[in-house]
Amino acid sequence: MVGLGMIFDETYRPFFERAQEEGIYRKSFGPTSIELGGIVTRTGHRAARYLANRPKTDIPCDSFVGEHGLSELLQQTDINVVCVATPDDRHFDVSIQAIRSGKHVLIEKPSVLTLVQLDQLQAAAEKHQVLVKVVYHKLLDPDHKKLRTHVANGILQHVNNGYCSLLEPKSISGSQFAEWITGRNPSTYVAVHYIKLIDFTFHTDWQLHRITATGQRGLVDSPTGPTWDSNQIQVIYRYPDGREAAFDIHTSWVNPDNFPGYVDQEVQFRFDNGIWNAHQRKRGVEIAVEHQSPNPIKYTPNHHYNGSFIEPWGDASQRGYGIEVIERFFEEVAFVEFGGKTEERRSRLEKMQKLDYNDIRTDRNTVAIVQAVEAVLEEAVQNRPGSTVFVNHSKGGLVLFSPGISEPRVLYAGQV
Repeated sequence: MVGLGMIFDETYRPFFERAQEEGIYRKSFGPTSIELGGIVTRTGHRAARYLANRPKTDIPCDSFVGEHGLSELLQQTDINVVCVATPDDRHFDVSIQAIRSGKHVLIEKPSVLTLVQLDQLQAAAEKHQVLVKVVYHKLLDPDHKKLRTHVANGILQHVNNGYCSLLEPKSISGSQFAEWITGRNPSTYVAVHYIKLIDFTFHTDWQLHRITATGQRGLVDSPTGPTWDSNQIQVIYRYPDGREAAFDIHTSWVNPDNFPGYVDQEVQFRFDNGIWNAHQRKRGVEIAVEHQSPNPIKYTPNHHYNGSFIEPWGDASQRGYGIEVIERFFEEVAFVEFGGKTEERRSRLEKMQKLDYNDIRTDRNTVAIVQAVEAVLEEAVQNRPGSTVFVNHSKGGLVLFSPGISEPRVLYAGQV
């Protein structure tokens, strides 16, 4: 495990603790044990806290610290999988080293920040014959699964436009991610959830066409600096008949910390024959407890994502789609390694790579949009707002047009 921040505490930790005790099982690969054998962190402080407080076990877990920590971990011959939960601008270096060491890799979203980086990960994964997948846990949200079901079954037909919003509290930018937030933006961090949801749920024969973005600054950092409080991006897809589908995605990490839902999330999608509206704070539960609400008990909790429960049969559990997506990845790895004859491993690997909800090969549109948005925001920092990136233009795969500049800039030469 590389990185022990908030997402590790919320999702990886409960998965590993349960998996170390119970293992995983499917008929296709049989009973399989999972052990958290090593942790890589920059300072070792969070690793020390985790190791001191994790449930009693005879399974050793080594802590590797600092700039050489990852290379020391990768020298361990009994490590099969590396999970990457570092800040997004550090994903590439960790992931490429792990792949080149022959490890299966699971990366938190977004996988990487440029298509050139994605090309390198994909080539390395092919060379070393390993799975490289990305965590888009919102695809497993029951509401989003039902949306995709209606689309797949033809009940909702031909999406025309949509609006998505995900607003996070100031504590995200002010404390939890304060170490790396300088020069960053909330679009890269959280808009990718909805970028992937749109691309995965509605993809037909349309093509990604153009991307624009804007935003606000001045709360987290200077009003003229490179760190953004809020972003609004627009992504345009074009159908073969010339019709376009436009999606506006609004994100921020400056919501009041006492906002009742912690994270405020909603989506609206409009089709030729219908409309889909969903709000994750309004799914039916409200609770208030004296001296505990809105923190640590939220007024409108999202129990679908991740929650601690006492099951009717008495067992304590922690479950939800944030954990399920990690468990599914380990099931895919187990199928590749233990799902049949050794000489048939490659065919099993290819079968798992074809799962387009999370494989690195199907992350191209998402990474293209991330790269485009970051380039547009960089132009705004240089007092050139209003830029647009065109996709698969005659001049290149990603081409940036900025007001006042006669020649466009090619961000990525190949086809997206």
